[in-house]
Amino acid sequence: MGEARRVVVTGASSGIGEATVRRFREHGWQVVGVARRADRLEALAAATGAETFVADVTSDDDVAALRAHLEATGPVHALVNNAGGARGSDTVEAGSIADWQWMFDVNVLGVKRVVSALLPLLRRGAQQAGSADVLTVTSTAGLQAYAGGGGYNAAKFAAHALVGALRLELKGEPIRVMEVAPGMVHTPEFSLKRLGSSEQAEAVYEGVDHPLTADDVASVIVQALEQPWHVNQDLIVLRPVAQAAQYALHRGPLEVNSELL
Repeated sequence: MGEARRVVVTGASSGIGEATVRRFREHGWQVVGVARRADRLEALAAATGAETFVADVTSDDDVAALRAHLEATGPVHALVNNAGGARGSDTVEAGSIADWQWMFDVNVLGVKRVVSALLPLLRRGAQQAGSADVLTVTSTAGLQAYAGGGGYNAAKFAAHALVGALRLELKGEPIRVMEVAPGMVHTPEFSLKRLGSSEQAEAVYEGVDHPLTADDVASVIVQALEQPWHVNQDLIVLRPVAQAAQYALHRGPLEVNSELL
């Protein structure tokens, strides 16, 4: 890769974000991990040598401080918008407005805040290195609606639309705009926050033969950014083999249909 490129990863304190920071560092990137939890970031920095910055993507002031920090400490060549989350599994009729507002703020407006703040830095990075990247982690929930997912579906559909509009708006600039949309990923903290109990969280994955891991998704993210600069993978959808579609999940071992042999 020549001189190490510098990537900013939001939502870096756990799950896919943490795994992505670790994978980038293994590949020799300079990494700035961003999240709300200082203690988790300190542990990640100690383990990987990554830079870290404490910020909440739902806060205008925090994102402005992040931009100022990045501008003062070096070039920025890539951004991975990973911060996000879900709350609740109620119907559209019964869902909490507060939960929906939070999901839109973190999954949609959080991406918009960070993109607006860091695009000028990414342009400078592209001028220096020849190209730059914006990759946003959405979800298959933003491509296919399902019962009990209305608020999360709506937020991730909006994030998907945001990415598509941004790619059109940056036409002609050497800045790739990519989206990674995972299906079922075994990240218990995500399900715990959404459902409220460890029992309910673990039930999501019960009987599923090899759901995706956070590291599976991190590997795809890093591979996408390490493609030749002119290769733009607009949308990467990944699911475990057991999940044929958002609403079609097989529980039990994956076995060849012997009747068809």
